[in-house]
Amino acid sequence: MSSPWLIVGLGNPGPEYAKNRHNVGFMVVERWAERHVTPGTGGVAWKSQFKGRVTSIHAGGQIGRCVVLEPQTYMNRSGESVRAAVDFHDVPLERIVVVHDEIDFAFGRVGLKRGGGHGGHNGLRDIIKHLGKPSFFRVRVGVSRPRHGEVSDWVLSNFSGEDATFVDDLVDRAEQALTCLLAEGLTSAMNRFHPAPDSPLNSSAPAADASSGGKSGKPTL
Repeated sequence: MSSPWLIVGLGNPGPEYAKNRHNVGFMVVERWAERHVTPGTGGVAWKSQFKGRVTSIHAGGQIGRCVVLEPQTYMNRSGESVRAAVDFHDVPLERIVVVHDEIDFAFGRVGLKRGGGHGGHNGLRDIIKHLGKPSFFRVRVGVSRPRHGEVSDWVLSNFSGEDATFVDDLVDRAEQALTCLLAEGLTSAMNRFHPAPDSPLNSSAPAADASSGGKSGKPTL
C-alpha cells in the first residue's frame, strides 16, 4: 500500500485565534475535508493525535487516502506534530502539503510551490527543522501585509474591511488549488491558480514597510 498524502493546515489552537489571518491554513484544510469526506458517514471525524487534530479522508479519483492534520502546538512548534504524523504513516516528503498564510501575497492570491525557504514564517521554519529538508509542497494563501504596525499583530487579528467580505471566496480558491495539486500535480495547479483572480478578491491592505519577523517572544508567528 502506498503512503497517504499528509495535508497540514497551519494555525493556532483555540477559539480566540479561529478567525485570525494566521489561521487561514486551518480554514482551508477544514473546507477540503468537508468537501471530500465520504457522503453518509456523518461528516468529518476529527480526533486528537500527533499533538494535533487529525482526520483520515479517502478522496476519490487519483487522490486516494489523505491524512489531514492541524497541529495544536501553536504555530512555532508545528514541526513536532508534523514529524510525529510523518513517522507514524511513513509519509515521504513528496506526499506532504502544507497550507499556510502568506503575508507577501496580496489578499486573494493563492500560490503553489515545492521546496524553498521559510520566508520568516515560523510554522514553516519549525517544520523544515523537524523534517530536515524543505522539499514538501506548499499552498500559500495571501493575507497581505498591514499598512502600519507589527506583522505579528496583523496576522493574529481577524480579517477586516473588504477582506472580511471575501474570506469565504479566498478559502474556496485555496481549497480548489489544493485539490488540483493532489489530483493533477504541481504544474497543472500552478497554471490554473497562479494567474491573479478576478475581482472582487482584491486586498484592502497594500504592502507596507512592516517587518516580517514579528515580535520576539511570541510563539504564534
